[in-house]
Amino acid sequence: MQYLRDLASARELLANLTLRDIRGQYKRTILGRLWSLVSPLSSMLVYSFVFYFLLRATPDPGDPSGLHIFAVWLLCGLLPWSFFSGALSASMNSIVGGASLITKVYFPRVVLPISSVLTMGYNWLFEMGVLVIVLCAVGGWGVILWLPLVAVFMVVLAAFATGVGLILAIANVYFRDTQHLVSILLQIWMYLTPIIYPPSLVQVQSDRIGGLFGTNVTVMNIYESNPMFHFVSVFRNLMYDQRWPDPADVLACIAWALVALVGGFLMFTRKEKRLAEIL
Repeated sequence: MQYLRDLASARELLANLTLRDIRGQYKRTILGRLWSLVSPLSSMLVYSFVFYFLLRATPDPGDPSGLHIFAVWLLCGLLPWSFFSGALSASMNSIVGGASLITKVYFPRVVLPISSVLTMGYNWLFEMGVLVIVLCAVGGWGVILWLPLVAVFMVVLAAFATGVGLILAIANVYFRDTQHLVSILLQIWMYLTPIIYPPSLVQVQSDRIGGLFGTNVTVMNIYESNPMFHFVSVFRNLMYDQRWPDPADVLACIAWALVALVGGFLMFTRKEKRLAEIL
C-alpha cells in the first residue's frame, strides 16, 4: 500500500517523463508526428502486395459493415500490434536507459516503463485517429458509434503491454540478452497472430489435421491461446466489422491484461530494490 502511495505521489514525474519523450521523439524532423505513420503504412503496402496480390489471402467482408478492403482490414490489426510490440521494446529498455537517473535519486522505478508505454500510447492515438478517418472515407461511418469501446480496449491492451513490459524490463537488467531475444520472439509472435492473414486459413488446416497426438487438442486450440489473437479479433470486430466482439474474446483480453499487470507489478516491486546496485 505504501508503494502505491509513493507511485501516486510520483504522478508529476511520470507526466514530465512522458512529455519529455513525446516532445523529443521527433524533434528537428520535417514531418514530425507523421513519422509514426510511416512504419505501419510501409508495412501495409508490403503485406498487401505479398499476401493479397500474390498469395490471395482474402478475408471475409466486414459483417455487418460490408467493408471489403484488404488494406483497411490489415491496418485494423496492424496498428494494435505495432503499439504492443513498440511498447514492449520501449518499456524493456527503459530501466537500462534510465540507469543514470536511477543511480542518483530515489523514485518509484516503475515510473520509467509506464512512461514508455504512455509515450507509445500517444503515438497510437494519433495513428488510430487517422485509421478512423480512413474508415469513414471508405464508407465505414459506423465506426464512430464504436469509438468508446475502442478506447476501452485500447486501455486494456495498454495494461497488458505494461504488465509484460514490467517483466521484460527487470529481465533485461539481469540478462542483457533479453532485448535481443525479445526482438526475435516478437517477429515470430507477429506471424503467429492473424494480422496479415485471416484466421480462417489456420482453421482450415486445423480441421484437416484433426486432434494432435491422439488427443482432442487441435492446432486451432493452440493458436487461440495466443493473447494477441483475441486483442486483434476485438479491434477488427469493433472497427472493421463494426459490431460487438465475441464475448469469449472480450473475457480473454480482460483476463490476460489483469494477469499480466498484476504479475508484472509484483515481480517488478520485488526486484526493483537492487536495480541501482546491478546497474
